[in-house]
Amino acid sequence: MDTMSLTTAATTPATTTWTIDPAHSHVEFAVRHLMISTVKGRFGIVTGTVTTDDTDPAKGQVDVSIDAASIDTREAQRDAHLRSADFFDVERFPAITFRGNRIGDVRGDRFK
Repeated sequence: MDTMSLTTAATTPATTTWTIDPAHSHVEFAVRHLMISTVKGRFGIVTGTVTTDDTDPAKGQVDVSIDAASIDTREAQRDAHLRSADFFDVERFPAITFRGNRIGDVRGDRFK
């Protein structure tokens, strides 16, 4: 994810759960097309949580869901084709999910 905005949802003695703010977050991508151009796009609807372990940040977790139909490459015909069964098949698979169980490269207030 290139941009992600979080708001605090819940806190326990050892963990904090952050809710991804869908109004301020998006997922972007770039794909080489026919080796002569790069198609850039984004998914405009993303939700999920990031849970941090206050005693060991590397033990954090992330759970993200991306609305596959929210793809936007600024070309309506291409977007329709990407939503079709040829690619994402959004009717059968409406969400792209990502779950991670660690956070790496902790540097002060920066995480990967």
